[in-house]
Amino acid sequence: MDYIVLDIEFNGRKFASELPMEVIEIGAVRLNEKLEAIDEFTAFIKPLYFTKLNSFIQKKTGIPQASIDSASRFPKVIGDFLQWLGDYDSFLLITWGGEDLKRIVLDTRMHKLDDTYWLSAQYFDLLKGFLRYRGLTNDVSVEAALQDLELPAEGNAHRALDDARMTADIFRKVYEHMDFDQYKQHYKDLFTNAKERRMIKSAVRMMRSKKQELKWDVFEETFLKDKVKLEDPRKKIEMMQYFEAEANKLAQKAAEKPQ
Repeated sequence: MDYIVLDIEFNGRKFASELPMEVIEIGAVRLNEKLEAIDEFTAFIKPLYFTKLNSFIQKKTGIPQASIDSASRFPKVIGDFLQWLGDYDSFLLITWGGEDLKRIVLDTRMHKLDDTYWLSAQYFDLLKGFLRYRGLTNDVSVEAALQDLELPAEGNAHRALDDARMTADIFRKVYEHMDFDQYKQHYKDLFTNAKERRMIKSAVRMMRSKKQELKWDVFEETFLKDKVKLEDPRKKIEMMQYFEAEANKLAQKAAEKPQ
């Protein structure tokens, strides 16, 4: 089985808008079973919205506006990428966090393309694997992980192919410490974001330290009021499930401590 190390860049923005963010660059490295790089894929994508990159994105990524202007739209590029990938049973997708795959799925749906391939492909979140291996609780960047592992950071950060190459370096270094059987997964729609999930985790710990009862209504009144909109019932259900899971983790740890 091959490993496909994926990274994307998207046209994030610094202002509120109902228009979607879109993938503007895809980079991927194919590793064989010996973790040797045997092929690469890279392509720019011209978005439908915000076709002119704002100054923040240009400074962060270094992507020239001319490269976006001359690029193909998402359907053409993702078609080329799927052809390059081949059968989804022939590889395991490696990502740093869950955002890259999520963005590809959302753009696939926005363009009314079939998302079956992406829902069927298995992926492994290397960020989560790295955090477990190093005993860390807060997310870290690819650059910070390279530094922690004493690996050189070669290339330009926030360029898709260079980030994919650097992520591949991390993958090789920690490969033998990863539990693929337990943690490889399929894409699942999430209605909360990473910031909200971190907030729940911190709130549960704070409630525990203050000897507050770990109940959803207490959490909702104390931490969510006027901070997070719960108009979508799917988001509220997901947050409640995450809250319950974090509360159960703390209760289990407390029960395991010697008296």
